[in-house]
Amino acid sequence: MKRTGRSMLGLLGAFTLSLGLLGGASVLDPAPAAADSCYTWGETLSQGDSGSDVRELQVRVAGWAAYGDPVNIDGVYGPETANAVERFQSGYGLTVDGIAGPETYGQIYDLQDADCTPAHFAYSEFTSGDGSGFSGGNTSTSNVRTNVLRNMWKLEAMRHKLGDSPLYVSSGFRSVSHNDAVGGAPNSKHTYGQAADLTGAHSLCDLARAARSSGFNGIIGPGAAGHNDHTHLDTRSGRYWNAPNCF
Repeated sequence: MKRTGRSMLGLLGAFTLSLGLLGGASVLDPAPAAADSCYTWGETLSQGDSGSDVRELQVRVAGWAAYGDPVNIDGVYGPETANAVERFQSGYGLTVDGIAGPETYGQIYDLQDADCTPAHFAYSEFTSGDGSGFSGGNTSTSNVRTNVLRNMWKLEAMRHKLGDSPLYVSSGFRSVSHNDAVGGAPNSKHTYGQAADLTGAHSLCDLARAARSSGFNGIIGPGAAGHNDHTHLDTRSGRYWNAPNCF
């Protein structure tokens, strides 16, 4: 499980203090220099905004979705994105206003490593068990990495909600050949980098329950055939929750 030494002092690198126009008050303005070697936001975002900055924000707050209602990563700052930002802010003890500004970005920078992965997960945890890395799946290597990164941020949120106890990925991406070898479902979400099988410090049912409000539309856990020793989570277009022993 990856750890990061970055602290909230990263916030100081993200924004500089300047004198405001009203009464000489100090306000936080975006600094021109990059606050993070992965991605830096240059302006405050709120409902009605759109573009790549919004899309990158959505990736990082997607795990703070409403129960059963994943955030659509479409680059449009609508109500579901604002609500996810509010839950992210509340979860980390920030000012809750649904607006992504200096304080919110500072927390993201504190969580985000140079390769854009969140603090407690790494690409190496999700590579195919046959040694093929992220190749040999049902989509390009680039798409697999994108999908894996999005799931990592959902898992980071889920981990925080569960008290920051470790989550262990027993299976992430699988090449088609490896998926066949382990008896995976045909066209499995694992072969797209959209799935993760988990164990952890919490019960498998705790993992399944937490996933319902962490942006996962696919949840298969205890009570479902072949899933009594792990909880399977995935990103899909329609909801499929099957963990009879849990809910």
